[in-house]
Amino acid sequence: MKFLWGDHVKITSSGTIIGSGIGVTIFLLIIIIIFSYWKRKQKSDITIQTPCVDQVRSQDLLTDEVVLTSERYISRENKTADLELPLMEFEALAMATNRFSVANMLGQGGFGIVYKGMLPDGKEIAVKRLSKMSLQGTDEFKNEVRLIARLQHINLVRLLGCCVDKGEKMLIYEYLENLSLDSHLFDKIRRSNLSWQKRFDITNGIARGLLYLHQDSRFRIIHRDLKASNVLLDKNMTPKISDFGMARIFGRDETEANTRKVVGTYGYMAPEYAMDGIFSMKSDVFSFGVLLLEIITGKRSKGFYNSNRDHNLLGFVWRYWKEGKGIEIVDPIIMDSSSSALRTHEILRCIKIVLLCVQERAEDRPVMSTVMVMLGSETTAIPQPKRPGFCVGRSLLETESSSSTQRDDELSVNQITLSVIDAR
Repeated sequence: MKFLWGDHVKITSSGTIIGSGIGVTIFLLIIIIIFSYWKRKQKSDITIQTPCVDQVRSQDLLTDEVVLTSERYISRENKTADLELPLMEFEALAMATNRFSVANMLGQGGFGIVYKGMLPDGKEIAVKRLSKMSLQGTDEFKNEVRLIARLQHINLVRLLGCCVDKGEKMLIYEYLENLSLDSHLFDKIRRSNLSWQKRFDITNGIARGLLYLHQDSRFRIIHRDLKASNVLLDKNMTPKISDFGMARIFGRDETEANTRKVVGTYGYMAPEYAMDGIFSMKSDVFSFGVLLLEIITGKRSKGFYNSNRDHNLLGFVWRYWKEGKGIEIVDPIIMDSSSSALRTHEILRCIKIVLLCVQERAEDRPVMSTVMVMLGSETTAIPQPKRPGFCVGRSLLETESSSSTQRDDELSVNQITLSVIDAR
């Protein structure tokens, strides 16, 4: 009897231990399942949230029918949730632009074609559709989106949304009725409407926008591609700097940077950037100077050639300035207007500011805050400019290339569009 009782106690104890172990195991499994479900739900919530700068503004401008909020899409398309803008479907933009018809084309650049579009609520937009052959890859595209989404200034173009769908990359901008500055400046008919006062106002607007990028925004931004075709004009001819695909953010203590990937257009590019890949605020100042020179002369910097000793617009203007004939380089349309006779002093001051901005050595060029002061005050003293960058005379070229069979107009560095990519 004692033997049977002892066996019973042992069996009961073993059962209790086994039961307890099973209970603990089940409990732990339940905890693990609950924790895993909670983590998965938290990750899902993070994935489907698309942060947006100035969300009210963006939602006012983009209708609910075309904004894409699919979790499946965001996860599939390479983490576009960090772009901080509403995402739009390809089909919605195709409908808005009449299937990207030729009739809707506004212009074409190195990175793709820009189309005019209309949303279902009647709002007009400009859609920049990046070419699949474009040098602007996904990184540059995201860079442009992140930059513009954080920038708000009257003289910067406003980005409303973007699309990364079906292998396409597109940017959606506010539509500006008067298109780009070059479409007015270099068109014989439209140019006649650009009085000196309008040109001066456009110049000041561009300068304010560039000053904001360099000094007054949350970041210090170097545009690197400032030119007439990248300045858009609204219905009031207010200029807005666009195309930030090549822009770079600087730290507040950074003054310059170097790149082995130089992309841009000779004639606007500072010598140190074109030749050595060094860019800074001063390289943007150089581009601004060239742009102001085009505004004053009505002549393109890229491809400029005349029958005298000048192989580029800078050399042409520098020679006339040194000979005391600066006023002769001004667009005849300006000088023919009745109001320009009283503004000759202001025009000559602007030419002098141009020459300060395009000086060969970056350290000699003014910063944009100084440029704004010189533009805004007729009493501020302006120092004498030094030799511009890329200012090369014919005699030097003929000496250095006497054995060359190239035509003179083929030797101008201002005629070359540069697109060089080196291995990193």
